[in-house]
Amino acid sequence: MDFIADIFQYRYLMNALIACLLSGVTCGIIGTYIVARRMVFLSGGITHASFGGIGIAFYLGVNPILGALLFATISAVGIEYAGSRMKIREDSAIGLVWGLGMAVGALFMSMRPGYTSGDLSNFLFGSIVTVTTSDVVMLAILTLILLVAALLWLRPIMYVAFDREFAASAGIRTKTISYLMSIATAVCIVLSIRVMGIVLLVSLLTMPIVIANMVTKDYRLLTIYGSVIASIAGVAGIALSYYLEVPSGPAIIFILTFALIIVKLLSLHQRNSCTN
Repeated sequence: MDFIADIFQYRYLMNALIACLLSGVTCGIIGTYIVARRMVFLSGGITHASFGGIGIAFYLGVNPILGALLFATISAVGIEYAGSRMKIREDSAIGLVWGLGMAVGALFMSMRPGYTSGDLSNFLFGSIVTVTTSDVVMLAILTLILLVAALLWLRPIMYVAFDREFAASAGIRTKTISYLMSIATAVCIVLSIRVMGIVLLVSLLTMPIVIANMVTKDYRLLTIYGSVIASIAGVAGIALSYYLEVPSGPAIIFILTFALIIVKLLSLHQRNSCTN
């Protein structure tokens, strides 16, 4: 009960709770597209590339989230462009921006006056204390945009995710959708960094969808179930982080891993029961 009471007493806990709920929805929508299109490695590249923007922003004394947002967006568009126009293998382009982003971030963070390892840890593994009201507002705006987009353009996005050639033959503007979804992925990743951290954020984009996929194969239901699972895991992870005084990112991952094991065991039990 202390946790519930403190949510209404301490602003940072309320911000963290709302941010986790919003991140769950955004990661559920984006994560379904990423998993369906097999872009998990791409999301990992964008996530780690954003660290370059964080390091430069810290060095210049500006908002690190804005720096990460710029760096991640440029990286996402660059990877998409390199794969479609420059004929560079996507995994090669991802590997380049992944390593470059982390190297640039680490360099500029170390050059910053008053640098401490805590600055690095907060962004690598997440910290609920650092979630601000502006972060919550930006996440709310992104969530609203994604919900509207999912309601209006779910079918063409789904076609592009599963079969770009078929989508193109049906007259769908596949390149436009691909670029927009890459940008949306970058924004979703950056705005969720404070909650999950760079190292663990890819798991929030994929694990809820993997769990949901054990229950349904329908793209629409995957989006809904994935969002619900990610949101519940986020809230439970914050509570675990609060009581155990551990970073929020690892706590959320442990919750999702436990849920994955339970759902898998239940599905295996149900399958064996039907066989017998």
